[in-house]
Amino acid sequence: MDQLVALNAFVQTSETGSFVAAGRQLGLTASAIGKAVARLEEQLQVRLFHRNTRNMALTEEGRMFLERCRRIFAEMEAAREELAQTHVAPRGRLRVSLPLVAMLLTPVLADFMVAYPQVQLNLDFSDRLVDVIEEGFDAVVRTGQPADSRLMRRNAGRFRLRIVASPAYLAAHGTPTEPIDLGSHRCLRQRSPSTGKLRPWPLGTEGNALPETMSATAIDPLVHLAVAGHGIACLPPFAIRQELAEGRLVSLLENSVCEIDQFNVLWPASRQVTPKLRAFVDFMAAHLKPDAPE
Repeated sequence: MDQLVALNAFVQTSETGSFVAAGRQLGLTASAIGKAVARLEEQLQVRLFHRNTRNMALTEEGRMFLERCRRIFAEMEAAREELAQTHVAPRGRLRVSLPLVAMLLTPVLADFMVAYPQVQLNLDFSDRLVDVIEEGFDAVVRTGQPADSRLMRRNAGRFRLRIVASPAYLAAHGTPTEPIDLGSHRCLRQRSPSTGKLRPWPLGTEGNALPETMSATAIDPLVHLAVAGHGIACLPPFAIRQELAEGRLVSLLENSVCEIDQFNVLWPASRQVTPKLRAFVDFMAAHLKPDAPE
C-alpha cells in the first residue's frame, strides 16, 4: 500500500507542479509528499524531478515513469468498475456481427433473448471481414482461427465439415472412395467473401487442388445445388442436418476429413467487459454446440 501511496504522490505532484498542491489533493502535508517522492527516487535510483527554489519539472526518466504510473492507475480504476458491474443485470443494446451461415443457429440467439430480455440484440449477418473495433461491434461470431491480436477469444463449439452429394448425383457419376477420386467429379466450391479465394476442403493436400464446377461466397446456393444433384459440396453439418436426416444428401469420405473447425466469439481486448457482453459470451460458449466432432 505504501508503494501505491508513493506512486500516487508522484503522479499528483507531476500533474499539479508542487508538493503543496499534491498534498491538498491527497489530504497530506507537503512534507509527506516530498518524502514519499524522495523514497521513490531512492528505490528507483533515478531523479524524477528537476527541482529549484521556484519550480520543479519532470526529468526524462520522470516522464517515462509517469506514463507507466498513469496506466497502472487506469487499470486499477477499470478493475474497480468491472467488479462493480458484476452486480448489475445485463441490459442495453448489444451489437454483434455473425457469418451468414449462423442464421441457421438463430434458435440459440432466440434462447439468449428469453434468458436476457433486457438485452437488445442488434445482429449484423455478413461474411465480410468486419473491423470489430473500428466499426463499433461489441462482439463477433466467426469460424476458424482469428488473426487479430487486438481481440479476445472464446471457443463456442467445434464441428467437422462434411463432404456431401445427393443419391441421384452418386448414381449418375459414381461414389468417390478416396480424396483423389474427387478430381474427376463436379465440385461445388465456396469462395472467401473477403479474399475471393477458394476455400480448401479439409482433406489434407488433396483439398487444395479440386476442380471448380461452380463457386459461391454463401452456403445456401451450395446446399441447394448439391441437393439438386449438380455436384459434390463441402458444407458445415448444421447447414445440412435436415437434408442428411431425410436422405437428400449423403456424407462421403468421412474417414478422410482431417480438420475440425470451430465457432469463436471475439471482442475487443481493450474494451471493458460489460454485463451484457459477458452474458452473451458465456451463453454462446455454453449453448452454441453446432456439432460435436467424432
